[in-house]
Amino acid sequence: MTTDQTDAIRLIQSGLDKLGHSPGAVDGQWGVPTARALKSLLTANGRPVSLAPVGPLPWITEAKTALGKNEARDRNWLMDWLKRDGRSLGDPSKNPWCGDFVETCIRVALPAEPLLGALGTNPYWARNWLLFGQAVQPITGAVLIFERGSGGHVGFAVGQDDAHFYVLGGNQSDAVTVARIAKSRLLGARWPATVPPRQQRLPTMRPGEFLTTTNEI
Repeated sequence: MTTDQTDAIRLIQSGLDKLGHSPGAVDGQWGVPTARALKSLLTANGRPVSLAPVGPLPWITEAKTALGKNEARDRNWLMDWLKRDGRSLGDPSKNPWCGDFVETCIRVALPAEPLLGALGTNPYWARNWLLFGQAVQPITGAVLIFERGSGGHVGFAVGQDDAHFYVLGGNQSDAVTVARIAKSRLLGARWPATVPPRQQRLPTMRPGEFLTTTNEI
């Protein structure tokens, strides 16, 4: 975590504490106590905040609305879809847009979720999603960050087999797909800070159902 991000979180924690919504220690670390304090503040100010999602995870529901869309065939549709959160990297047929896809899903589904530091500045760089929310084991709906040379790839966990995670993401074979990505490439798994993690094991998938990807483009 960068110094700027730590200072930003500490400032948020201090403000929450002064407003009577204790985040625990004012230590610059974003975790469950700080997320709960933020929920408490939002609820007190008339914004309904659920402690845990009921039914399908809202960011996965958002992701599935774009499933199958191709960056060339559905270019205009995808460009409009990626702009729904108020900003976008640009033309998906010319840019690596996996981070843009994840950002759109998170910001539309969880508008109160903070994206801090380098992630807030540049959510399009896949490895910046290692700063997102809180660390978890790979569970259904988690944001998974993978190595890809000096860069990376990011998407949502929806399943696994012995050697692969099944990832719902953008910029996978030029489209929004479910792809098999080797577990050995995993850099981290993250979960929204404003949503308590569901202890739900990833379902086991049949390898023949989806293609393996080693170079997300």
